[in-house]
Amino acid sequence: MTLVVVTVMPKKGVLDPQGQAVQGALQHMGFSEVADVRVGKRIELEINGHDPAGQATKMCEDLLANNLIEDYSVEVPG
Repeated sequence: MTLVVVTVMPKKGVLDPQGQAVQGALQHMGFSEVADVRVGKRIELEINGHDPAGQATKMCEDLLANNLIEDYSVEVPG
């Protein structure tokens, strides 16, 4: 079994209301040095088979990421 980590983030230029809310809260708490916040998701998959990264990429294209508004990366740590 192989651990595969998928990171999904909003594309540059796509409105990120959750990121804006976090940035506003941080600034309100005194962290004025924070210039931008983007909020995404991390997905950890344990995959059997000969090409776990390829399988995870296919999963991203089919389900895990909305390719119109999100970018993704696939990593096999280790």
